[in-house]
Amino acid sequence: MKNDTFLRSGPSWTRFNAPCPTTASRTHTVATNTLFGAFTDAIKEAVIKAVGEGKDVALQYQGVLDVADPRNLVGLIIGAAVVFLFSGLAINAVSRAAGAVVMEVRNQFKLHPGIMKGTEKPEYGRVVDICTRDSLRELATPGLLAVMAPIAVGFGLGVGALGAYLAGAIGTGTLMAVFLSNSGGAWDNAKKMVEDGNYGGKGSDAHAATIVGDTVGDPFKDTAGPAINPLIKVMNLVALLITPAIVSFALPTQASTSMVIAAVALLLIIGSLIRNRRQATSIEY
Repeated sequence: MKNDTFLRSGPSWTRFNAPCPTTASRTHTVATNTLFGAFTDAIKEAVIKAVGEGKDVALQYQGVLDVADPRNLVGLIIGAAVVFLFSGLAINAVSRAAGAVVMEVRNQFKLHPGIMKGTEKPEYGRVVDICTRDSLRELATPGLLAVMAPIAVGFGLGVGALGAYLAGAIGTGTLMAVFLSNSGGAWDNAKKMVEDGNYGGKGSDAHAATIVGDTVGDPFKDTAGPAINPLIKVMNLVALLITPAIVSFALPTQASTSMVIAAVALLLIIGSLIRNRRQATSIEY
């Protein structure tokens, strides 16, 4: 088979989609490490502005992350956990939007029987409306999580815990992004392989099984996996921006102000998660 024929064939071409998100995850890791290095530099600069140069300060204000510190260990665990929470939110968002589209299609078939006979046209705009509104609405909770979680950890546990939080998120997020992209691509390509005529081809039990797998694989490789990379970048940027404020509140000992900010950020995260859990897609007829 010639190369041009191979590239034009639809099912075979889709097998290239598995390595692409994985390669993107690796390139994002380089940028993330650069931002993390800038974060440690921001700590040192903020300390110099707050107390001056040459003063004795704790290790966390010297850009050194001591994992033996209980606060830093808690921050590390929270950072690793946020990646899993974010991935779950992304996958649930796809599930809800897809369910709403299925219900809309069923309702249109029920209310407009002529669609199956070709005498009526489907209302495509309603499905587009569901996808558009759901994509914007479902982005609110993960977005708040990415912005507010570093604020809650940084002001609540300190700048050292914030650095450990970023380290946990980077370590877990990098591996999680590769895992989701590879596993989702494998499920998708398994379906394409059966559709090419292997293991019984279309309509076989193997094809039905791979369709179920691809239903899980698509949100893995197209949503949750690629979305982890911008999550880590956003959290690094937020930490970079709030580091001077955390240091300025901590060194002059304004613990009450820091705890209030952390509590507000935590309440926003909890409220957003509760709202996301209770929210359902509704289409008026």
